[in-house]
Amino acid sequence: MGLDQPSAKPHETLAETLASDLTAVNALIRERMASRHAPRIPEVTAHLVEAGGKRLRPMLTLAAAALCGYQGRHHIHLAATVEFIHTATLLHDDVVDESEQRRGRPTANLLWDNQSSVLVGDYLFARSFQLMVETGNLRVLDILANASATIAEGEVLQLSAAQSLATDEDIYLQIIRGKTAALFSAATEVGGVIAGAPEEQVKALFEFGDKLGLAFQIVDDLLDYRGIPGVTGKNIGDDFRERKMTLPVIKAVAMADDEERAFWRRTIELGDQRPGDLDEALAILNRHDALDATREAANSYAAHARRSLQVLAPHPIRDMLEDLTDYVVERVN
Repeated sequence: MGLDQPSAKPHETLAETLASDLTAVNALIRERMASRHAPRIPEVTAHLVEAGGKRLRPMLTLAAAALCGYQGRHHIHLAATVEFIHTATLLHDDVVDESEQRRGRPTANLLWDNQSSVLVGDYLFARSFQLMVETGNLRVLDILANASATIAEGEVLQLSAAQSLATDEDIYLQIIRGKTAALFSAATEVGGVIAGAPEEQVKALFEFGDKLGLAFQIVDDLLDYRGIPGVTGKNIGDDFRERKMTLPVIKAVAMADDEERAFWRRTIELGDQRPGDLDEALAILNRHDALDATREAANSYAAHARRSLQVLAPHPIRDMLEDLTDYVVERVN
C-alpha cells in the first residue's frame, strides 16, 4: 500500500475517490451548523469540524452507499448526520474528561467554557436528527438513534468502570463499542439501508463497521503504551496517567501476582502515582505479554472486518475498505 507515501494512505485514497460527495457533505455541514440567533454555535462547531479531522465516519457512510450502488442524494444527509453526532460527542467528551487539547488545538471548553461545549453539542445532536428525518427512512432513524443511545450509555459506563480493577474485557468491549464502534457500524449500516441493499449485505456492512471500530479503538489504546509520540500525536502513558483501564492493563491485571495487583490498585484505583511508575507499568505489561496480546486482539477484529466485506461484490471501494482495515492495525504491527 506504500504507507510511507502520504498520498497513498488508504483513507486519503478513499477521500479522493469520494471527493465530490465529501464536498457536498462539507457544504451541508456548514449550512446546518449555522444559527441565526446564537453566533457562538457556528464558532464552536467550526473550531472542531474544521480542525483537520479525516472525516472517516462520514466517508464510511458514503463508501457503503456507493458499494451498494446507491444513486440518490440522501447518503449526503446521512454522512453529515454521522459527522454531527461524532462532533457532538467530542464536545461532550472534552468536558467530561476536562481535556485541554484535541487534534493539536485547544479544546472548545478551554477556549469558550463547559456550558458552551455542552449546549453546542446538544444543538448538533438536534441537527443530526433533523437530517435523519429528511431522508424519510424510519430504519436509518432507528439505527442512528440507537447508536446515539449506545454512545451515551458507553460513556456513562466508563465513568464507573474506568478506574476500577474489576473492569474486565467484557466491560471494556462494551465501553469501546459505545465509544467508537457504535458510530462506525451505524455509519456503514445506514449506507447499505439507504441504498436498499439486500439484508445480507446490510448485515455485512454493520459487521464490518463494528469490527473495524473495535480494532481502531484497541489500536488507539495500545499506541498509548507502544506508539511513537511524533507519529501518533499521543504521549506515551497518557492513559496510565489518567488512570484508564484499557485492554493492555486489563490483561496485565488478570495475570497479576499480589505485588503487581497492589501496584495497579495504588496507581489506577487510588491515583497515587510516583516517579518511575510508568516504567514499572511498562515492565509489568511486557512481563505478561499484555501488549502483544492486545495487538493480537486488534488483528483478530480487523480480520473479522475484512471477512465481512466478502459478502459484497468485488468493487474498487471494497478494496479500499480492506486496505483501510489493514492500515488501522499496521500502526502497531
